Amino acid sequence: MNATPSDLRASRSPRGLRGPYGPRGRRVRMAAVGALSAALLAAGAVGTVASAATNAKPTPSASQSAAATVTLTATPATVKTGGKVSFTGRTKGVPIGTKVVLQHKYGAKWTTLRASTTVKQGSSFALDSTFRDKGKEELRVMVGEAVSPTVTVTVTGG
Repeated sequence: MNATPSDLRASRSPRGLRGPYGPRGRRVRMAAVGALSAALLAAGAVGTVASAATNAKPTPSASQSAAATVTLTATPATVKTGGKVSFTGRTKGVPIGTKVVLQHKYGAKWTTLRASTTVKQGSSFALDSTFRDKGKEELRVMVGEAVSPTVTVTVTGG
């Protein structure tokens, strides 16, 4: 069926065309196109950032490239109550003068004892401590963020 000029005039309102082709329909379309464009741009930017983060190679920091290590020896491994135990060790990747603290395991937590020293020339350290309670003490030293392997000292009565 062909539309005649009178049919076209009948579909017009005093404000213009009705439906999706009128002024209000055009505003709605433009708003939708703008919102869709913004959403697509944002999704593209997020995708670009995500792919850049995925492809990025981490640059090693000073702490990662030179991981600090600590060794620890306790002499003697068995001591009478109130006896002195000497702790010695060496560090690697730790600056001279860094504080070394002795820790013992109390339940499930590591607590710092009063015994402390600093890393000396040659990356070594030495400190002494006495123990008053009988039993087995699990001990380690902490130097900066690095911790030594655990050593066990047995304290006997006497």
